[in-house]
Amino acid sequence: MPAKQMNFFPASFTAIWADIKGARNARHAVLYDRFLFSLICTLFLVGFVIVASASMPEGQRLTGNPFHFIQRHVFYLVGCTIILLVGLQVSMATWQRYSGILLVATITGLILVLLVGKTVNGSQRWLSAGPINIQVSELAKLMFFAYLASYIVRRHTEVTERAKGFYKPLVVFAIMAALILKQPDLGTVVVMFITTVGMLFLAGAKIRDFFALLTTGILLVVGLIIFEPYRMARVTSFLDPWQDPFGKGYQLTQSLMAFGRGDWFGQGLGNSVQKLEYLPEAHTDFIFAIWAEETGLFGVIVLLILQLSLALRALFIGSKSLQAEQCFSGYLAMGIGMWLSFQAAVNMGAACGMLPTKGLTMPLVSFGGSSLWVMTLAMVMLLRIDHERRLQSVQATTRGVS
Repeated sequence: MPAKQMNFFPASFTAIWADIKGARNARHAVLYDRFLFSLICTLFLVGFVIVASASMPEGQRLTGNPFHFIQRHVFYLVGCTIILLVGLQVSMATWQRYSGILLVATITGLILVLLVGKTVNGSQRWLSAGPINIQVSELAKLMFFAYLASYIVRRHTEVTERAKGFYKPLVVFAIMAALILKQPDLGTVVVMFITTVGMLFLAGAKIRDFFALLTTGILLVVGLIIFEPYRMARVTSFLDPWQDPFGKGYQLTQSLMAFGRGDWFGQGLGNSVQKLEYLPEAHTDFIFAIWAEETGLFGVIVLLILQLSLALRALFIGSKSLQAEQCFSGYLAMGIGMWLSFQAAVNMGAACGMLPTKGLTMPLVSFGGSSLWVMTLAMVMLLRIDHERRLQSVQATTRGVS
């Protein structure tokens, strides 16, 4: 097949349509990751179902319309579809070429948040664009990982052999972290730091530099917690939430009650009690607790498997791309995989009392336009990365045959 006929949109979506009709045969090359695509769609479906269930009491209380958050979530999912269709047309070479410009634009957005941003629940994290609130820190994660992958490719020798090359991107990270901490949003900074450390380690950084960075980061995070009263209160309430169940430990104790009521197979979809104004943020940060209450241990295991499969698939795609010498794509896919796994682990850990509350969403599941759209863009990148690797393989085979 000539290369000019194999752009992503027709190849992948024609293949999907052919699968639906059952008309595929051996000569149709599968140029997209059907397993990854199925995982994304499944998590979107799970997210819609549990957001619909968890958000109705809150919608009724705030607006008098129990379907308020459901309608907004549908709007966000329509936006996800648009991002999917448009984003699949963008090559990874384009993302690499403009990663620096996009990073500068994102840093500018973080500065604007501090100047004219919208404040919700004491945090100034959003830029208002009409009816839409944009959380720039969500976009900052993905744009920084794209920049870091580009930097590793351009400066690989410096990163692996010289301390100067290793620490250069950390200056950019420090600037972004300082702006995000001003909002304040420690959870996002921790996710970015862990993913950054992981990407630099995979790039082949010296163990000495790696451990120096990791130790410094841990000490800084501990310091930020100790010297900020509200963060320290979260840690102490996490250690013993029942000491003050109607004060600092209220949210966690209500979440634990949801897990307890879930038992083996749950109370049934729509039958949660904790969502009835008992558990704050039931449709966002603590949506996992409502899922556990309504579907039980069985549902928890299913969602854990889905999130783990998604993260492992991203790492697998990254590994394959690195083997195919598509280095930017490989490092970015690896970064996305580490980001997804760590954020999902923190969200689940906070909900069940294993980690302090950090205000991080469940990837592709929690309510929230910024999180859903940025996560969808990350998934689009993964699909595109895998497509380009498969396309390269098909073209190489075609040239070999001819």
